[in-house]
Amino acid sequence: MDYYNSLLDLPLERDLCFLDIEATGLNVVRDRIVQIGIVKFFADGRPPAEMYMLINPGIPISEEALAVHGITPKEVANKPTFQQVAQKIYNFIGNADLAGYNSARFDIPILMEEFDRAGLPFDIEKRRSIDIQRIFYKMEPRTLKAALRFYCNEEMNDAHNALADVRATIAVFAGQLTRYKGVDYVSEDGRVEKAPIKKSVAALHEFTNDLRFVDATQKLKYDPNGVVVFNFGKYIGQPVAEVLAKDKQYYQWMLSKEFSSQVKQIVQKLVKDYERKTK
Repeated sequence: MDYYNSLLDLPLERDLCFLDIEATGLNVVRDRIVQIGIVKFFADGRPPAEMYMLINPGIPISEEALAVHGITPKEVANKPTFQQVAQKIYNFIGNADLAGYNSARFDIPILMEEFDRAGLPFDIEKRRSIDIQRIFYKMEPRTLKAALRFYCNEEMNDAHNALADVRATIAVFAGQLTRYKGVDYVSEDGRVEKAPIKKSVAALHEFTNDLRFVDATQKLKYDPNGVVVFNFGKYIGQPVAEVLAKDKQYYQWMLSKEFSSQVKQIVQKLVKDYERKTK
């Protein structure tokens, strides 16, 4: 625990819990926790304490989540449910303030939902919270102006003028092609992609787009067999063409609601092709 104290020289008025959560997906309401890690710093100077658990979520783990954290259903099958460990986690955190990476948008909200389902309302109104990701993003902004300074060592004087922005974007792109020539990309899960930044539109398209999804709003995606399936709603994971060809009411609902024009064009084509093949 001396390791933590050597890293964090921070005066505390209240205990402070750093937490990280892995889950079945990214929806803080529908998804469930599969793993939680907490390190608690004490205001009274005691050595930090750790808590770590694998948790049986009781629902399937999405393919996207599995690709990120690698926690399989088999690993959590015999672990306790959140309901069974909720009180232990609740007591460990106590009245502490909270901190984490992207914790404001994900870790804290999904933990609140889990506690609520377990009958333990988790009040954050009187707690302070620190999102380390927001420090990173604010201090190292990912704006075009910041990119021009980073890659080209140039200042941008006409920000948000469309043509000036385009010119700056081209300069940044040229700088990236030079800076990352021959540089390997290592993903968060340790997968190595050999020198993906190259002078190839096809290669850069593949690198900068998530090709699992069919549309920009990620309502539709490809399953492992290349079939377009729903990525939302009551038909999630089911083939779009077959479902909409049979459920015309749902098909018309999609065409009339606020789905993107891209989604509407895709589903119309899928249904048309499906009906032609099955006649």
